[in-house]
Amino acid sequence: MTPSLLQLRAREYGWMDNDASMYLNAASVGPLPAAAVAAANEWSALRQQPHHISVPRMQDAAATARAQFAALIGARAEEIALMPNTTYGLNLAARALPLRPGSILTFDGEFPSCVYPFQALGSRGISLDLIPRTNGLPDEDALVAAIEQRSDVVAVVVSWVQFATGYVADLARIGAACRAKGVFFIVDGIQGCGVRPIDVHALPIDVFASGAQKWQLSPWGTGFVYVRPDLITSLEPHDVGWACMKSSTDYTRLTDYEFDFFDDARRFEVVTIAYHDFAVANAATALLLEAGVAQVAQHLTQLGDMVVDWAQSRRDVTLVTPAEPARRAGVLSFTPTDLDGMHARLREGGVVHTVREGAIRLSPHMYNTADEISRALALLDA
Repeated sequence: MTPSLLQLRAREYGWMDNDASMYLNAASVGPLPAAAVAAANEWSALRQQPHHISVPRMQDAAATARAQFAALIGARAEEIALMPNTTYGLNLAARALPLRPGSILTFDGEFPSCVYPFQALGSRGISLDLIPRTNGLPDEDALVAAIEQRSDVVAVVVSWVQFATGYVADLARIGAACRAKGVFFIVDGIQGCGVRPIDVHALPIDVFASGAQKWQLSPWGTGFVYVRPDLITSLEPHDVGWACMKSSTDYTRLTDYEFDFFDDARRFEVVTIAYHDFAVANAATALLLEAGVAQVAQHLTQLGDMVVDWAQSRRDVTLVTPAEPARRAGVLSFTPTDLDGMHARLREGGVVHTVREGAIRLSPHMYNTADEISRALALLDA
């Protein structure tokens, strides 16, 4: 662990040195750093007397959130719309993209948010086809072959990082195949955003959606969607509200009813956003940007190597997450023959983790240390 991450841990997560538990569950919920808690307390006090919160301050919280989320993924603020979670962004893709009748492709084993919004398009003559897994992991070769060989494919939706296996998709390869065939490419980014570098401008991605409550260490109800710049004004928002319109910035003439969408991604922000929660998210995102996503990714690679080496050394454990660092992020999954026993030992030893799809899932973050991983593995060895 680098000195800067150690300092950040001491400053923002001092409770971890004195708590009986060990938190290895960022893929479910990211713990708020102290700076975010301070922001939450400040805004809660202001919300108690809301006349002390000016409209410009609320608008600045939203603008800062768009700018910081954009910085995490290599985008511009005007390409970001604030959303309450990943699913809203994926529904935007499902409903606003001009999809002709045909098939949408995704991997079998995807999180349901990559499935249900697109299964709901059946009345428009659009079906969702699942690409079968190979050895428990997504089969990118089969997906790319389907994109290249089938004429009915209208869109592809995949997770950047799989929630259960931790598999990292090759977005450049899949996106290139989509672009060559005129197929829309939609990405669920929640399990990678904030802990793995990405430049959406360098990738053929049309829509990238993420929630901030996991690896971005932010409150529930905060997230965003990135829309490719040349698509923004060509998309007709499926959901329309007062906040989508340019006139919404002038509270003195709201009933002029000027039906004129924002020219940027704010046209997809339908309603009043949770300014309080996004102000808290801003404090958390600032820490990620301070630490540097590349440094966070390097740290997680080192912690992940420890789990990979341990799993591969045991005959009673099958590693689910790819061993290759380029194909994993923070999610580390393995299947032991004694799943219930190992799960119980971790739980009784105070290791906060989860079981997903028949595998134990550990998900450390930048605040975790190599010593903590060693202690968790020792419990599994007991």
